[in-house]
Amino acid sequence: MSNLAGRHFLQIPGPSNVPDRVLRAMDMPTMDHRGPEFAQLTREVLNGLKQVFKTSAEVVIFPASGTGAWESALVNTLSPGDKVLMFETGHFATLWQSIAGDLGLEVDFVEGDWRHGVDPGVVAEKLSADKTHQIKAVMVVHNETSTGVTSRIAEIRNTIDSSEHPALFMVDTISSLGSIDYRHDEWGVDVTVGGSQKGLMLPPGLSFNAISAKALEASKSAAMPSSYWNWQPMITANATGYFPYTPATNLLYALRESLKMLLKEQGLDNVFARHQRHAEATRRAVRAWGLEILCLNPEEYSSSLTAILLPEGQDADHLRELILERYNMSLGTGLGKVKGRVFRIGHLGDFNDLMLAGTLSGIEMGLIASGIPFNKGGINAALDYLAENPGFEG
Repeated sequence: MSNLAGRHFLQIPGPSNVPDRVLRAMDMPTMDHRGPEFAQLTREVLNGLKQVFKTSAEVVIFPASGTGAWESALVNTLSPGDKVLMFETGHFATLWQSIAGDLGLEVDFVEGDWRHGVDPGVVAEKLSADKTHQIKAVMVVHNETSTGVTSRIAEIRNTIDSSEHPALFMVDTISSLGSIDYRHDEWGVDVTVGGSQKGLMLPPGLSFNAISAKALEASKSAAMPSSYWNWQPMITANATGYFPYTPATNLLYALRESLKMLLKEQGLDNVFARHQRHAEATRRAVRAWGLEILCLNPEEYSSSLTAILLPEGQDADHLRELILERYNMSLGTGLGKVKGRVFRIGHLGDFNDLMLAGTLSGIEMGLIASGIPFNKGGINAALDYLAENPGFEG
């Protein structure tokens, strides 16, 4: 790839663009992680994260990718041989299922078509049939990054309650936290998994668990081996403002800055509305192009990303490579079952109208250059929607 002029457009669905002020926040001398200033930093970021998760429960921070937070959720609450209920909504749900299997859990993995979210009716059927309560946890990916499908967490919680089943409820919010409305306490989630590199507008490297009182109680009898991922040393140390081992200090500086942007300057409701608006504008462009949105249920459209299915015989990876080479823009690749058939547009994090317009322009130029049959006018359809719905820009 030649050295193209201008700034690179990073429009994958995470890691997302990191605001300059967040990058500057990291560019500070590393402080003493046992000193009084650090204790204040810890309290600030933990309090801010609780507001983002919408919880009064414990939140812990691990120096890790979201994969670490997946494992932490499992090893702290379950024992080898326990049965868990999981759903094949896409590539990342499949990876979480693989970790559960590697840890010796018995996984009932409900097959899916990668175009729909979790069906609350299937949850009801599975739990109602489990008369002896062998299922110890129901595990769901809120926003499946590989497909652009968002499962309906509140409805799934209602189903669990209606079934009067005691299973723990675990939810992955890695690509929805800070982008799509999420309510840990109100929706009765026991462990929420999160990551730093998407809606929180940070580089990769931090992962999170929000932990209910029920999950904490379960951790007392869980027999899965854990050391690094153990919640209790983290919670005990955090109570005094510190960590049981060396934390990712400069990423915590960045987290403090991004939380300030989300909570104090923009406001979470405005952030969610902005994401919804850009997602709808993107979908209008896709429909105008005559292409197909991978997600089939409008109730489950993602506000973080849009996955686009190309016509049979067309290579989505070739289109992505051409757009990168000519226009210096990265789009998300198709993963797993949809590799080569799908490309993904990330419209999350630090993102505004002009960035969306540039992204859609690059895609339309790429479609022309690639020879893929489509209808022109997607950009205009998106811009018309944005103009008619000015919304909040923050």
